[in-house]
Amino acid sequence: MATRRSSLAKGRIVINEESCKGCELCTTVCPYSLIRMASYYNAKGYRPAMFEDPEARCTGCTLCAMICPDAVITVFRLVRTRSPVRAHSASTPRSVAA
Repeated sequence: MATRRSSLAKGRIVINEESCKGCELCTTVCPYSLIRMASYYNAKGYRPAMFEDPEARCTGCTLCAMICPDAVITVFRLVRTRSPVRAHSASTPRSVAA
């Protein structure tokens, strides 16, 4: 039996750290708290946001990218699709659940 987690989409984000101004808005909306502020400073003197997801929990929900005022977050999402239903011969009746 498949778990609920296996049916969720997989995602990852890329943060342009040099353009990030460290507003921390993205850290407040991530449902799995995968974004934190760096301990170092970028060339502009800001502490940029960092993405850490060692357990691959990101679903690519895009909340962080939508709230980012400087559009420095790019979201990549891999959505799992169902296998296509195969046609069976007319001599072998089969029922397909919806």
